Amino acid sequence: MILRTVDVKRFVLYFVLGLMIPISAYASATSARHSGVKDGVMTKTTHGVRYSESGYDISPLTDARIEELAEDLTDEERKVILNDGTEPAFCGNLVDNKKDGVYLCRLCDLPLFASDTKFTSGTGWPSFFQPVDKDHVDEFEDTSYGMVRTEITCGRCGGHLGHVFNDGPKPTGMRFCVNSASLVFVEDGDELPAGAQKVETETAYFAGGCFWGIEDRFAKLPGVLDAVSGFQGGDDSKSPSYKEVCSGTTGHAESVRVVFDPNHVSYDDLLAWFFRIHDPTQGNRQGPDIGTQYRSAIFAVGDDQFADAKAFIEAQQKNGRWSKRTITTELRRAEDATFYPAEEYHQDYYAKNGGTCYTPIYED
Repeated sequence: MILRTVDVKRFVLYFVLGLMIPISAYASATSARHSGVKDGVMTKTTHGVRYSESGYDISPLTDARIEELAEDLTDEERKVILNDGTEPAFCGNLVDNKKDGVYLCRLCDLPLFASDTKFTSGTGWPSFFQPVDKDHVDEFEDTSYGMVRTEITCGRCGGHLGHVFNDGPKPTGMRFCVNSASLVFVEDGDELPAGAQKVETETAYFAGGCFWGIEDRFAKLPGVLDAVSGFQGGDDSKSPSYKEVCSGTTGHAESVRVVFDPNHVSYDDLLAWFFRIHDPTQGNRQGPDIGTQYRSAIFAVGDDQFADAKAFIEAQQKNGRWSKRTITTELRRAEDATFYPAEEYHQDYYAKNGGTCYTPIYED
């Protein structure tokens, strides 16, 4: 095999670095990064729930959980993963792996890279031109050993993976250079461990005035993976445009599709939040927004949601914060009210343009 001059230099450098650091130096506690701090700077949230774009729970793990997962690591794996070590080039068991499958984090099993993004770099370490999800790999400036590099770590447990360079192939031009010790390979067709499974989600639909605000409020609720603005509850003969809905001729309400993790937030929690972020007694309006498209509505998915929503509305009318006024919230089955996503410029409106919904959060 013919190596480029730069590859030979990398080989010598990383081989020496791999031998310079004794294993005994890595047998103790986890690095500062695992607690959310790197070089004295907070790098990620240390509380709440975090989801990746592809639907995985990537909430930062606690130090206690990391220590528990690290119990079965070998000394070499501990050196690399927990203490930013580097295995000698061409010595890892996954360098020449050509099988189809997915590469998981050795510590927490989060899917990191796929076989169809792996390429032969000639550098002596498994190389990929992109991760399976940008949220699954974090990047940090690394100034160790008298050079400036970009370190990559697992987006959930903070385990050290390697470094990323801008000398990779198309389409990204990037080379994610990863230690084999930081990865575990699962071949296509084999069962994935629990830590590599996507979150099992449920879907709910709510309409309560301008969907910009309702979407924004739900998107920030812990346990919600996604919130999409759209139209629902009107003429389903064709997909409506925003202009058509605003004309009042289609009968649609500005609705929001909420995808949530029932292990972190229940449907009852969503109902309670919905009745706090809008006024369900205003009829065909919400604040200054007037028209049938701004009415309050719940589009329930399945019998359980329908029963829960019906009971919730009745309880609110009897004893809730709105008991002295008539609740006008419409309750329909989502199966009978097709949801149509709104135009792209409506999605994540406040996140893209700044500001927040004018609607207050109603207290008891």
